[in-house]
Amino acid sequence: MRIALFEPDIPQNTGAVLRLAACMGIAVDIIEPCGFLLGERQMRRAGMDYLDHVEMVRHNSWLDFAGQNTASRRVLLTTRGNMAYDRFVFQKDDTLLIGRESAGVPDEVHTAADARIIIPMAPGLRSLNMAMAAAMALGEALRQTGALPHSPTAETA
Repeated sequence: MRIALFEPDIPQNTGAVLRLAACMGIAVDIIEPCGFLLGERQMRRAGMDYLDHVEMVRHNSWLDFAGQNTASRRVLLTTRGNMAYDRFVFQKDDTLLIGRESAGVPDEVHTAADARIIIPMAPGLRSLNMAMAAAMALGEALRQTGALPHSPTAETA
């Protein structure tokens, strides 16, 4: 399981996703250009010392990422999705693709996704924060595939 961030705009959100990935033991692909410098103070503050524990791969462009990411399904989280994330059947090698905070993904990327999923919300609201959406979808994907990190049982807690 991986998360791919398409041209992220907000360093704090990217830092939060990197921290999430570190805690869940998954890698993150950053598809550039970003709307900020990857070493920005806000991103480091959001990710804290967890950034040293996550595998991060930078890609110069969508074409660079698409050419390297051929072994797994690209599962796009989008407001234009056709299936709720909790009804989608995830696979262990899926890449969860998340668009820019300001604009999502262009049609070219939307079309290239193997699946398009949505997080159902209350009527009249546009979208969740991308880091929150990533956490929700990743949690469900890891639960379904039995890949959640080990947690203590009642006997060991």
